[in-house]
Amino acid sequence: MHRLFISDLHLSEDTPEIEAALVALLQREAGFDSLVILGDFFEAWVGDDDDAPLAVRIKTLLQALADDGVQLLIARGNRDFMLGEKFANDIGGTLLQDETVLEIAGQPTLLLHGDTLCTDDVDYQQFRTLVHSAEWQAEMMSKPLLERRELARQLRSMSIDAASNKPEDIMDVNAQAVATTMQAAGVVRMIHGHTHRPARHETDEGERVVLGDWTTQQGWLLRERESTLTLESFAIGL
Repeated sequence: MHRLFISDLHLSEDTPEIEAALVALLQREAGFDSLVILGDFFEAWVGDDDDAPLAVRIKTLLQALADDGVQLLIARGNRDFMLGEKFANDIGGTLLQDETVLEIAGQPTLLLHGDTLCTDDVDYQQFRTLVHSAEWQAEMMSKPLLERRELARQLRSMSIDAASNKPEDIMDVNAQAVATTMQAAGVVRMIHGHTHRPARHETDEGERVVLGDWTTQQGWLLRERESTLTLESFAIGL
């Protein structure tokens, strides 16, 4: 098994370098078996009916991978939480649950975006509960695409303002939340993104691997080859 894990690309029309880096990565890694995207693939996602040029390009890119036999697994993040089954079907992939256990490098491993582990950020967790509710999402999807795009822009602006006023530590994972989540899942390894703090941590419960975010200068991936996992970075835009 040769599997790649990525997260937090925050793809948008404002970051063509990151989109180009994704295309380049998939070309130079030709021959891998599976691609796992652990959330915040898009900077914003306003519904699976989005026909924006970026959405069309990325769907086409991923469809080509699936057509070549690559397994595609994608999880929702806190930016693209409205990704749905239609998107997964359109690309020939599988939409993961918020928490999914797979055997990775020979060990049961919990895959998730990571935002649910940041329990010290109470305001965010309340907001997350709201926007993940079926009622809120149904109301959002009843609005025209243009209105949804404007609402997404407003939410992003509010999120940036809120984050700028929060201590750094409450936007990282809570150690007890990590322990409780791993124990409940019965795993010895966890892989997540969200925090933009790439590292491999040893805990009493096992290993916690944090994927890095992509910027216009640097990208990150976790590579699984048989029983080996390597966290790798690479330059972008050079």
